[in-house]
Amino acid sequence: MKKTNKLDRRAFLTRATVGGATAAAGAALAAPAIAQEMPEVKWRLTSSFPKSLDTIYGGAEVLSKHISEATGGKFQIQVFPAGEIVGGLQAQETVTQGTVEACHTVAYYSWGKDPAFALGSAVPFALSARAMNAWQYHGGGIGLFNEFLATHNLYGLPGGNTGAQMGGWFRKEINTLEDLKGLKIRVGGFAGKVLERLGAVPQQIPGGDIYPALEKGTIDASEWVGPYDDQKLGFYKVAPYYYYPGWWEGGPTVHFLFNKEKYEALPENYKSLLHTAAQAADANMLQMYDHLNPIALKELVAAGAQLRPFSPEILDGCFKAANEVYAEMEAANPAFKKIWDSLKTARADWYLYNQTAEYTYDTFMMIQQRNGTL
Repeated sequence: MKKTNKLDRRAFLTRATVGGATAAAGAALAAPAIAQEMPEVKWRLTSSFPKSLDTIYGGAEVLSKHISEATGGKFQIQVFPAGEIVGGLQAQETVTQGTVEACHTVAYYSWGKDPAFALGSAVPFALSARAMNAWQYHGGGIGLFNEFLATHNLYGLPGGNTGAQMGGWFRKEINTLEDLKGLKIRVGGFAGKVLERLGAVPQQIPGGDIYPALEKGTIDASEWVGPYDDQKLGFYKVAPYYYYPGWWEGGPTVHFLFNKEKYEALPENYKSLLHTAAQAADANMLQMYDHLNPIALKELVAAGAQLRPFSPEILDGCFKAANEVYAEMEAANPAFKKIWDSLKTARADWYLYNQTAEYTYDTFMMIQQRNGTL
């Protein structure tokens, strides 16, 4: 019996030694393969936003951090704020040309090149943030938008959302459609085309230049994002009337745009990481705004901001004007029509469904808040 045990122990030790040697050899063989899958890649990313706007600018930093950590520093994306490489409004074109590999921007900044750029971010009276995410990730939106982006040597992924934005800061009260005539307003995307139809004079001005323009009276009003960012920029000091909602941006997506050739040259595991990290940044931005905006709005009102809803007359007039602009663009631009048709289908389904549980629950809870029972 003892002899058998000795033999068993000897056999076990022999097998363990052989197995260990085999595993070590396997590890030695695997290491070069792993190394080949993790090449050193260094990219530059230009943001359309100043560093002071930590929530929206920070989306690019979230992407960079996750990519670097997941690759042990092998894949690095250096983030530059607006103005260090190019101005915020030139970010997309710089990536298309290949001057930098990536940017973090709102695609509607490029709507003047082609109105279809705006459909990937936000257009008037379209989708809320939650509906936008549903359409993009599961309704084919990312694929449709990338079909269009490919014609500009770009590949894009959602990289943040602000939620429904405020309607902006006005130096005087705006109650009727007549009040819009001659109004010089800084507004992003092609919402300016809708307002222009109603007699306003849209201006495309980078975020950092808005305050002095309002202060000097060069413009009469400006939209930006929402309470948290608007508070940082101090608009309430020079334009006290704060209107809502920002009907042109019900759920604007901020995008990571990559040079298509550079993106396609990446190994597959790096592409997969970009998708994962971008979606993390996308979700994180909206979560931060949802946390910070309620606090900032209370502070803005305490500091003297005058909250005002856009009147039904203004909203109805803008809605009708927007539909006229859409009809013209659909007739003239096949790429626009293809994406817009998909968005319209998603919009119809979402706002039908949202009248049930979500809207009813939120409405009940708002009534409780106004009654002081929360």
